[in-house]
Amino acid sequence: MTSSVPSGMASRLQRGRDRMFRGRTAELAVFRAALAGDEGAPAVIFVHGPGGIGKSMLLRRFAAEARMAGRPVLEIDGRTVQPTPEAFEREAEAACTGDGTVLLIDTFERCQGLEGWLREKLLPRLPGDAVAVIAGRQAPDAEWTSDPGWADLLYPMALRNLSPDEATALLHARGVPRHSQAELLAFTGGHPLALALAAAVAVREPADASRWKPSQDVVGTLLSRLVGEVPSPLHRRALEVCARAQVTTETLLRVVLGDDAAAMFAWLRDLPFIESTQDGLFPHDVVRQALEEDLRWRDPEGYAELHGRLSRHLFEQIRTSPVTGSLAAVRSFLYLYRDDRYMSDFNRWRGAGEVRLTPYEPADRPRIHELVTEVEGPESAALARAWLERRPDAFRVCRTARENEAVGFSAWLRLTEAPNEFPDPVAEAAWNHARATQPVRDGEHVAVARFSVTSPEYPKISPVENLHQWRTLAEVAKTEGRVAWMFIVVRAGAFWTPYMTSLGLQPVAERPRVGGLTYTLFAIDWRVQPVWAWAEEKTRLMLSHVRDEPRTAEEAGGEEPRRGADFTVLSRPEFDAALREALRTFFRPREWAANPLTRSRLTAGTGRALPDVLKNAVEGLRAERGGEKYYRAVSQTYLTKGIPTQQAVAERLGLPFSTYRRHLTGGIARLSDALWREEIYGDPAAADRSRPAARDPHPGSD
Repeated sequence: MTSSVPSGMASRLQRGRDRMFRGRTAELAVFRAALAGDEGAPAVIFVHGPGGIGKSMLLRRFAAEARMAGRPVLEIDGRTVQPTPEAFEREAEAACTGDGTVLLIDTFERCQGLEGWLREKLLPRLPGDAVAVIAGRQAPDAEWTSDPGWADLLYPMALRNLSPDEATALLHARGVPRHSQAELLAFTGGHPLALALAAAVAVREPADASRWKPSQDVVGTLLSRLVGEVPSPLHRRALEVCARAQVTTETLLRVVLGDDAAAMFAWLRDLPFIESTQDGLFPHDVVRQALEEDLRWRDPEGYAELHGRLSRHLFEQIRTSPVTGSLAAVRSFLYLYRDDRYMSDFNRWRGAGEVRLTPYEPADRPRIHELVTEVEGPESAALARAWLERRPDAFRVCRTARENEAVGFSAWLRLTEAPNEFPDPVAEAAWNHARATQPVRDGEHVAVARFSVTSPEYPKISPVENLHQWRTLAEVAKTEGRVAWMFIVVRAGAFWTPYMTSLGLQPVAERPRVGGLTYTLFAIDWRVQPVWAWAEEKTRLMLSHVRDEPRTAEEAGGEEPRRGADFTVLSRPEFDAALREALRTFFRPREWAANPLTRSRLTAGTGRALPDVLKNAVEGLRAERGGEKYYRAVSQTYLTKGIPTQQAVAERLGLPFSTYRRHLTGGIARLSDALWREEIYGDPAAADRSRPAARDPHPGSD
């Protein structure tokens, strides 16, 4: 056990580590509060996350801070201690007898079987002013959170990738030139170990850094550290499916693994680098990248076979699902082609749940008129109104998942004859091109994606625009054999040309005008190349390593695509812990940005500030049966300045302390339930309809 600041070689090591340490602001704040013995600070911090995420680096920083604070530090490494209670107790004895000790346990996954003993036997023996930090790959088990004694003492700390700014700062500190950083950031996704390995290669080989790809040494090291040993080839194949697909379900696994799908899905969901969403499972970005690079290099035929199975399955889902239900299949299908530079540049895979496509309803007419007038002008609005009167079923409205606000619309016109009902220069240009080039036969039709209007508050590339485009593929796949020509209409300009031509659509010569705007029509004859053949050709090009050159700003009409937001996906325990931390730091705005809730759907998905979300949710407690007591306990404890202790809050409320604690515990539980529902379902009203009435944790109590 040590308490002094290191000197000599150890001092030089510490200085080097300090220079390279970036991020983890929130984690350090929690540890410093624990060291200082702040009100509400935890006594035990349980750091968890996948390999290479920076757990050991963070523990070394904790140790340095504890020593600088004059605390004795005892470090135990799970790799070097025997995983028995007797051996572990011998290692930790000094922490149990010395005042103010900081106990740091690293690589706890090697001793995971001791978790219950640690919780029930060892940690309760520590002095009252001790601080313990446990770090491992697995999150703390449910026994910690179900025990009311540990509820306020334990802080589960999930480590995630560094933010883009933090990752950039780390690359800069390691000497990676600015022009070389984008490729490294794209591969690593902010994963600390991957960043360190990539930076070493980029600095060692600067000539190749601007077009950097991971070497097999880098990939092998990452897989060894992040994934470790895989039980069998079947398990490895399950990992490869999960890496290739956008999200993985048992159904998707069954396409590749047959009857073993259920067992493999259960195995995948327990891995520390696999996240769960309502759509399925997905791996952390750097794990996905490493698995894919390894499979491409190690077994190119297996990679091609896997891609073929997945693409055929997803394409069949597009064909057989209802139009609105098939959009998720379109997204997953196109995601398989993300190695195509244009596919990645012009599609936003994240944030797709922010918006949804719904059939047009008469009540939408004023909003459609407002949108098209604002975006394309009154002349185009008049044409939209005319088509609405004649083809209302052709229209779909894009709505936000949370507010149900119409933020865009599209029209898919099926023309079997010349559009002579009223003059529309765009529809006429499409029909004239089809007739002059390869006329429509009986039973066929010309499909025109006539309007794809998005609210100006969104960038050119957005989840709304993606829905417009994904709808076109769904419509074509469902009418294959009947659709002859397809035309996608965009306002004239070079921005969309690289993407459209990469998909096989070509601009027609005629440029119709409506009002003050000129339009470009991109056309394809699906009779010449059916949709299924188009998909096979995209696969062939990708698997033969044909890559489009990177699009320049000039090719994009002087504009670079804007990237969408990275939402953080939190498990329920992580969500609850982040909420508690947000409440504790309500009046410390410098700590808000580090809270993972600021990157969740609650905030990043809605544009609301975290304090506003909390205030609204706390106010909402009043609306529940018996909710006034919960509202008063939570608001007075966390949202009111000047009350130093919970005992003082109880006195202000005129309650016995035990009654106040019941109200506070119940209020936080209800608050967490309400915000969790909103995180999962988006629209609070929809969330409320999807669950039973809240259960009072203390029925019959005051």
